[in-house]
Amino acid sequence: MIVVTGAAGFIGSCLISHLNQNNFKAIIAVDDFSKLDKKDNHSNKNIQSMIERNVFFEWLDKNYKQVEFIFHIGARTDTTEFDVQIFNELNLDYTKKVWKSCINYQIPMVYASSAATYGAGENGYEDNEANIKNLVPLNPYGDSKNNFDKWALAQEEKPFFWAGLKFFNVYGPNEYHKNRMASVIWHAFQQIQKTGKMNLFRSHHPDFKDGEQMRDFVYVKDVVKVCYFLMHHRKNSGIYNLGSGKARTFLDLVKNTFKAMEVEENISFVDTPMDIRDKYQYFTEANMQKLVNIGYRQPFYSLEEGIEDYVKNYLLGHKYF
Repeated sequence: MIVVTGAAGFIGSCLISHLNQNNFKAIIAVDDFSKLDKKDNHSNKNIQSMIERNVFFEWLDKNYKQVEFIFHIGARTDTTEFDVQIFNELNLDYTKKVWKSCINYQIPMVYASSAATYGAGENGYEDNEANIKNLVPLNPYGDSKNNFDKWALAQEEKPFFWAGLKFFNVYGPNEYHKNRMASVIWHAFQQIQKTGKMNLFRSHHPDFKDGEQMRDFVYVKDVVKVCYFLMHHRKNSGIYNLGSGKARTFLDLVKNTFKAMEVEENISFVDTPMDIRDKYQYFTEANMQKLVNIGYRQPFYSLEEGIEDYVKNYLLGHKYF
């Protein structure tokens, strides 16, 4: 059996699809399944059991001998949430319990970290574990992910294989429920479909022109391929970046969304909301050499390829992966 936490969410549900496509059907899906807006993410999957996250550890104590691997993808991911206690409970303390269970029961694990740990990027975007203690995230979500990374590295006892993945700007199918926290591509598609135009955030940084803020956008299908690779690799434990390795502008993103939708470009700019303006990342780019060094050689979708697949095969028909 393979455990996937966050199974009803965006990345977790896509991971289950990828596992199913590779003939892994004994999936233990862990989440808060009371949220009906996520139901379609997992309703068409091969899942052996659905376990509520608040009883997962009781289930694991009884069934650990059958568990082959744990993907701990579940987390509170709202970057506009400032209640630190929520992040301490769901992102930090819960993940510590998963970690300790994996030690006790000799289960390998992959967990979700985040590029939000890099803050404004003043220390670069290299997944050098010696530098993690110097990172300064811009919000409590980033703090919670960085605090767990630091805690994990400080532990004398570790699972026999573990990997923390610093997800960059992930986009793709099954994010319909994320609303404000959905990818810019999802927002662009919704705006273009409703109004025929797209508003982008104006730059409030002298080094960047409007729309030329840059992010490392990574397609979710690449994210789950890396997870699958690590499930079989099971060596070289550590913390890894997971992005495309290529920063692109928001203008590139929106222009390609218009193109995939076959709609004429109509782009304008609005001020960045005040509640996130001073916490806004203007540039992110994953250094992916560490993952390459352990043997990952599969090519990543380009932004153009990822947007075309996402828009034409999922968004236009409101389909799920």
